[in-house]
Amino acid sequence: MSRPVNAMKKTLSDRFNLKPVLKEMKRKRVCYALIAPYVILFFIFTVLPVIVSIVLSFTEYNIIEKPTFIGWSNYIQLLLDDSVFLIAVKNTFIFALITGPISYFACLIFAWLINELRPKLRAWVTLIFYAPSISGNVFLIWKYIFGGDAYGLLNSFLMDWGFINEPILWLQDANINLKVIMVVQLWLSLGTSFLAFMGGLQGVDRTLYEAGAMDGIRNRWQELYYITLPSMKPQLIFGAVMQVTASFAVSDICQQLAGFPSPLYSAHTIGLHMMDYGTIRYEMGYASTVAVILFLITTVTNSVIRKAVKPE
Repeated sequence: MSRPVNAMKKTLSDRFNLKPVLKEMKRKRVCYALIAPYVILFFIFTVLPVIVSIVLSFTEYNIIEKPTFIGWSNYIQLLLDDSVFLIAVKNTFIFALITGPISYFACLIFAWLINELRPKLRAWVTLIFYAPSISGNVFLIWKYIFGGDAYGLLNSFLMDWGFINEPILWLQDANINLKVIMVVQLWLSLGTSFLAFMGGLQGVDRTLYEAGAMDGIRNRWQELYYITLPSMKPQLIFGAVMQVTASFAVSDICQQLAGFPSPLYSAHTIGLHMMDYGTIRYEMGYASTVAVILFLITTVTNSVIRKAVKPE
């Protein structure tokens, strides 16, 4: 019996031996020193808030008084007794399942088409497509377009041409406002993923196309499928994660267009539910519970995406 025990101890000691790790860190100390600022900031502003949020989710905390530990009460109330949260979950998943994939493929297709343009024209078109994602007062434009009275741009056009007889409440009607917000979100979605795809397309080795032509590739669609997409899988994974995460965390656009709360909570999302309890009611323990659930949903979704678009 002593030999297996000794062998196990030796295996554990080898596995947890820090001397090789410390030696390697010392050898590459300049590299670690360069990435240290980012690691410190990432820990302070990302890792630490996540840990604090998980801890607070098990407490009753209103900012003024000290947190009181209440166990799983927040989770039980959120998942079993909070009907508004269930509506938010349904709206969020509908929003993410529709806008996430569509915006992802739209970014990829537009990036591929724009990449075929001449360099100067490509730079201007890229700026035009990317501009909506960094615009500040873009919601004012869409509020004017989807205005609920006869002076709204879309209503005015439809009434002038005889398509409708009275104005449509695009952003106040609980049956259609989420669909309108999806349209606006798709217009705003050409952001970081679009630039990542442009960078990936620019980084494809051109000699691969020459080799592909010699191996029998005859058109651009075959080039895209057999050469371009396999060469930019890291960018494809990054874009998928960014698009789906943004879709699940949507909140600001719903608040700006449909109001807060929206009619019958028709445009209420998990992000808005978290904002409601965190910044209005100051029930930080409950808001942290919502944040943890949203974090778990996005983490699981991102894991699935990484496995689906796994680099070779």
